[in-house]
Amino acid sequence: MQKLNVFITGASSGLGAALAKEYASKGACLGLLGRKAEQLERLRLSLPNPDVHHVYVVDVNDHAALHQAAHDFIQVAGQVHIVIASAGISVGTLTEESEDLAVFRRVMDTNVLATVATFSPFIEHMKTHAEKGFCRLVGIASVAGIRGLPGASAYSASKAAVISYCESLRVELRSCGIAVVTIAPGYIDTPMTQVNDYAMPFLLPAEQFATRALAKIAAGTSYCVIPWQMGIVAKLLRSLPNFLYDRIFANAPRKGRINRNRKDEE
Repeated sequence: MQKLNVFITGASSGLGAALAKEYASKGACLGLLGRKAEQLERLRLSLPNPDVHHVYVVDVNDHAALHQAAHDFIQVAGQVHIVIASAGISVGTLTEESEDLAVFRRVMDTNVLATVATFSPFIEHMKTHAEKGFCRLVGIASVAGIRGLPGASAYSASKAAVISYCESLRVELRSCGIAVVTIAPGYIDTPMTQVNDYAMPFLLPAEQFATRALAKIAAGTSYCVIPWQMGIVAKLLRSLPNFLYDRIFANAPRKGRINRNRKDEE
């Protein structure tokens, strides 16, 4: 693998941290962005060659600060090969609860608009450098975006939006030499899923997710589900007629609405 410069949001924990560790083990130089300074610094120091990595303590919903971090990493890296929008929120929501409107907004802002804001400052740079090596924009979606899950309407809607947005962007940038990769994780063992009190089929360790994700990103795979078993499940669910899907999932377990700030972010 050539020496890569990789910018990752949501790097404080979960999928972002797992991806950072895997890329660092391959010799990549990383831009690590997240809200939690202590966790980011701990991660940086745990990586091989910690001095080559750059930490940005930024909330992805602060678009000005996010863009400033992106421009700084472009300056120090010279060429950015891969940008991964991994920051995300998963929390239960109910439309009839008026207080959840603010939660809907926060989920959509963090999962969708922040993905756009993450990619935006890198596109012109990547267009200029595309001929010098491969360039990847990576959106982290979810199998929850394949069909709407009860009690998770904000999360499902946001991840469906990420899938469609990345598809549009992929076609837009097809002629520019920039590959847009959409990864839809199933259940991955991270702080986000560890609070779930229901069975999670095909639960995958975060380290294994990262290894598989790196291979898909390197290949420029347009869309994939990890683990692959959940891809089959997602296709089956998508093929179900509405009346049958509704009947099966009417009483499905739901992510809790209480203690929203416990471990709902990555």
